[in-house]
Amino acid sequence: MNSFRFTCPKCSNTEYKTDTIRTTGGFLSKIFDVQNKKFTTVTCTRCSFTEFYRTDSSMLGNIFDFLTD
Repeated sequence: MNSFRFTCPKCSNTEYKTDTIRTTGGFLSKIFDVQNKKFTTVTCTRCSFTEFYRTDSSMLGNIFDFLTD
């Protein structure tokens, strides 16, 4: 269930999908392939315009990412 109102700034559609991605931040996290930045994405279902919102990344999640890669 969508918890907020969304209107696409490109096509004015109100339907969207959300997802989460993790990315590396600095030099050392790139070397060790640790995804220490976490973002929630909101993507328009009509035109695929996507916005990124930074969210907190947990230390446990970072350790799990490091061990599984």
